[in-house]
Amino acid sequence: MFGLFKRDPVKKLRKIYDSKLEQAMLAQRKGDMRLFADLTAESEALWQQIEQLQKQTAKVNTP
Repeated sequence: MFGLFKRDPVKKLRKIYDSKLEQAMLAQRKGDMRLFADLTAESEALWQQIEQLQKQTAKVNTP
């Protein structure tokens, strides 16, 4: 019941992840390959964090 008002950290990270991917796409379209590579690396690191959080929540929620 008290978990009802907690914010989902995965949802927040997913939003940031999507934003980074969009920025990377725009950088690629402009021809800025260095910025594209940096943003892609950042988004990959975020994806690793998302996966870890999802595994942790799956372990907690399993009976």
